[in-house]
Amino acid sequence: MNALLSTAYWPNLHYFYYVLNCESVVIENYENYHKQSFRNRTQILTANGKLDLSIPVKKINAKELIKDVEISYTENWQINHWRAITSAYKNSPYFDFFEDEIQYFYSKEFKFLIEFNTGQLNLILKLLKVKKAISFTSTFEKETSTLIDFRNSIHPKIAFTEDQLVASKLKNPYYQTFDSKFAFHPNLSILDLLFNKGLETVDYLKI
Repeated sequence: MNALLSTAYWPNLHYFYYVLNCESVVIENYENYHKQSFRNRTQILTANGKLDLSIPVKKINAKELIKDVEISYTENWQINHWRAITSAYKNSPYFDFFEDEIQYFYSKEFKFLIEFNTGQLNLILKLLKVKKAISFTSTFEKETSTLIDFRNSIHPKIAFTEDQLVASKLKNPYYQTFDSKFAFHPNLSILDLLFNKGLETVDYLKI
């Protein structure tokens, strides 16, 4: 199985399920930018509950390609995001193991959103010691016969439980930093699983 995925900011577990279980992954490079999606949004669990972190982008033209979308730095979102991540996971079992490499993305400015997201995807694969073929589309195809298309099915407004392949897998509870305060929150950012399970992240998501 080969997957066609959109780019994503610290992708959620639904997304990473396919990254780990597909033979190869193709990232869409030529779609029009979609607002209010995981392309520039991730979800973490804090002491106050689930929190959305969104990357601001520069003004988008009506049909701007995702590969051309630039990150805006007019506000201190990097500082705010890193503070939120640190506050949420500093007491998690594996935060200290991965802190420095994750923080890198909040200490350097990346021009393009897809460059930023791809760097994170490659880092997670490196930390998990997973070798995976990652490539990018060279043109936009509305439909494809050679790839399974997840570009629009992994979305904040679509419940992951609608995907029967992953629903039972992602409902399986694992330890979360605030488990004494909240019921289990499935399908958060890959950071939630990584900081709480370490290298066992692969076992949790593998078929």
